[in-house]
Amino acid sequence: MGSPEISICVFCGARDGAHPAYRAAAQEIGTALADEGWRLVYGAGDVGLMGAVAAAAQAAGGDTFGVIPVHLMSREVAKRDLGRFIVTENMHERKKVMFMNSDAIVVLPGGAGSLDEFFEVLTWRQLALHAKPIYLLNTEGYWGKLISLVDHVIAEGFADQSLRSFVSVVGSPSELTVALREDLS
Repeated sequence: MGSPEISICVFCGARDGAHPAYRAAAQEIGTALADEGWRLVYGAGDVGLMGAVAAAAQAAGGDTFGVIPVHLMSREVAKRDLGRFIVTENMHERKKVMFMNSDAIVVLPGGAGSLDEFFEVLTWRQLALHAKPIYLLNTEGYWGKLISLVDHVIAEGFADQSLRSFVSVVGSPSELTVALREDLS
């Protein structure tokens, strides 16, 4: 079992997406985090992949820490039965609180919000503001075009090759769990 003070930030969609595999992977990750003794830090929503990862973590006895901006309390159906629940003033503050309370970042499939979250933590890493591992869970090849875009940015001279090394792409929840164990031990 992992150390109870280890917290994993999961950025993901407030929708389930087009493939059932996305929700299944979110549930598997929630269960795995609980099984490892790691706390889930996430966007506090009870809908979409957010709700799936949290419900699975809770069902497996895991600790949960949700952070939601006041304007999304009803839209994302704030999940209030969490181990810790924080309401922020805005989206930027939400990202900051989630990031500051985690040891690693995992990005599951999601939309513009998940992309915003990913690029903010990637930019902070590029600027040497942190050294936390960042993972993209590439379920059903979801992040393939994003990975190509990052490679394109590097190839076109807008970022150093090191940018790519700041992101680990994993294909399954089990591969993610192994990588987290290695990076956080």
